[in-house]
Amino acid sequence: MGSSLLLFLVLLFPVLLSLFWRSRKQTNLPPGPRPWPAIGNIPHLMLRQAVTGQRLHASLAAIAEDYGPLIYLRLGARELVVASSPSAAAQVLKTNDRVLCARYVPAAYRVPIYADHSLIWHARCDDNWRSLRTIFRADLLSSPSLARHAPARERKAGEMARFLLSRAGKEVKIGKVIFITFFNMVGNIIFSRDVLSLEEGKGWFPELKSHMARMLELAVVPCIEDFFPGMTGGFDLDGLKHQVQTYLEKLYGIWDEIMMQRSEETQDKDFTKMLLDHGIRDNQLKALILDIFTAGSDTSAALAEWIMSELVRSPDVMKRVREELIQVMGPPPTGDHTHLARLTYLHACIKEALRLHPPAPLLLPRCAIDTCEIMSYTIPKNCTIMVNAWAIGRNPEIWKDPLSFSPERFLNCSVDYKGIDFEFVPFGGGMRACPGISMGVRVYQLVVATMVHNFDWLLPGGKQRSELNMDEKLGLVLERKQPLVLIPKPLVG
Repeated sequence: MGSSLLLFLVLLFPVLLSLFWRSRKQTNLPPGPRPWPAIGNIPHLMLRQAVTGQRLHASLAAIAEDYGPLIYLRLGARELVVASSPSAAAQVLKTNDRVLCARYVPAAYRVPIYADHSLIWHARCDDNWRSLRTIFRADLLSSPSLARHAPARERKAGEMARFLLSRAGKEVKIGKVIFITFFNMVGNIIFSRDVLSLEEGKGWFPELKSHMARMLELAVVPCIEDFFPGMTGGFDLDGLKHQVQTYLEKLYGIWDEIMMQRSEETQDKDFTKMLLDHGIRDNQLKALILDIFTAGSDTSAALAEWIMSELVRSPDVMKRVREELIQVMGPPPTGDHTHLARLTYLHACIKEALRLHPPAPLLLPRCAIDTCEIMSYTIPKNCTIMVNAWAIGRNPEIWKDPLSFSPERFLNCSVDYKGIDFEFVPFGGGMRACPGISMGVRVYQLVVATMVHNFDWLLPGGKQRSELNMDEKLGLVLERKQPLVLIPKPLVG
């Protein structure tokens, strides 16, 4: 969880850090491991992760198994409560939604050109936040808007299929192909044009992808200011804010260049023009564009890669998905994508992948605006709140055989991901629920359907499907530790 430098700094200033402890002992807090003086539970998490190799969400799930569905940790001077059951999640996302709707913004992201302008990282659900969310829902994510952009999404999916056909019999990095496809789907909505290219050496792919990936990583890198607010005196001692600022400036520069190249014939129809018409300019415009690309490509590509991984490991499931595609859309290579909503088994596969591999396993952190009560425990004002969607999705008390990929569990099942069934909250719930659920599900369906309908998939080197490594890598988004590399084999109708 942290570096030796962080631990050194923490241990170096125990007297100063003790000033951040509350003047009186908190009572009736949720249970959790006993914190060390000044540094709190940081050693517990560091030791657990070092010994077991668990990622943060898995470590927190293990602590919840010992202490209960609502746990309290002190990370330095920062207080953290984690909900790891449907009932605890309902208390956070529904019952106490208004008092817990503030966003905890990682210290590294508190730079002038981003957090205050972002929809995702806006600290409070104030009038400005509500106005931005209304614009997104009306002009980007509404049913008419999604229908209007369907031809562009289908065109990008077709280009992906043709690229994969050109790579038949060769190794393909699936995550990269999916990321570029999703990015261009979003790019055509935002800028009326492609941004990346599937062909090597063309477009902005290497630097743009690396900049965005590093931004996501920096959100979860341990920062002194996160653990000991005010201790740094406003100085960026670990240099994380400087790194974020640098990558943001590079990304904003790319947005500037793309906007200058927008076609005069098409720009009147794109979302950038709509934002400009609403008076959104400069850093706010660029921050919102980054929000859209992050949510619409990074998280979506990570999940689609997990879906393909699970399908490759489960040939019977892959076969059933393909049979449904042929029945509904016709034999490959043709296919009528207007019938995606009828692909009930594919939809069940997407739900099952969301259960096992939620894109944000701890959702995004919330912050208590005021003191409140959850499950008869006191939640202090300014406490950080997380919901462990990963732990809830793998809880054997809720899900039968929870570690197996079994889409059948979602057939003839009313449990959905829209934030009202708290045993299944991959997109969150309440005021901070992901507003782009409908768009995300459409692109998952389209891209996975295109890949399974037109190709069979083999592992390189004659590797058996059961040998596919499924280890996780957690930045802000839950990704595969090892990129998924497959060999496409075209199917003949």
